[in-house]
Amino acid sequence: MKRLPFERPTKHYDENIRQIDEQICALIQQRKDVSNANPGFPPKKYISEWADKYNLYEDLLHDVFSTLRNDEEFRPQVEPNKFQKYVSLMKSVAKDEYFYSVAFMRQYDNATVVNFTIDWDDTKDSQDDHIRRHHFWELFIEEYDCRMTSGGGSGGHFSYNFVVSPPLPDDLSGLQFVFKAYKEPYTYKETPILSEIIIDMD
Repeated sequence: MKRLPFERPTKHYDENIRQIDEQICALIQQRKDVSNANPGFPPKKYISEWADKYNLYEDLLHDVFSTLRNDEEFRPQVEPNKFQKYVSLMKSVAKDEYFYSVAFMRQYDNATVVNFTIDWDDTKDSQDDHIRRHHFWELFIEEYDCRMTSGGGSGGHFSYNFVVSPPLPDDLSGLQFVFKAYKEPYTYKETPILSEIIIDMD
């Protein structure tokens, strides 16, 4: 999903708290380093204790730690710019009852968009089955930054788009596309992998 640009909500700022705010930033980075960027979420008991001790609202702390749970969600997004061409890939893997494929990619000046599809026989699927089959997919390519930007489908077919930067070469020899499915988005550091699909580009 494309993120809207941030707009400062007010022109007011109390310069007396500037040093405190900088210390908060330093502590956030320290927290990230100590937890190896995988902090999880504090138990409810801790939240209640800290709210009482520091005279804060529990819901405020819920929001703070939810935001800090995974900073990957806030990683700057590369917006594909100046379409160049389509590159046919026609790579696929059949696993269990699913057929996974990467038929093509779109090349841009500053990025590549990879299209990943999943197909299956849905003749006996119920609505609940369709919901059960939907997962949040991540793409991993060594030395490249990958982000899913859109996904969905119906009738025995899902399709997902991933922005990859810097742009991939037209010749993908030696590269592997590793697709991993999770229950929630941005949780690959802390939740089990539901499915893993490896597609060799040789």
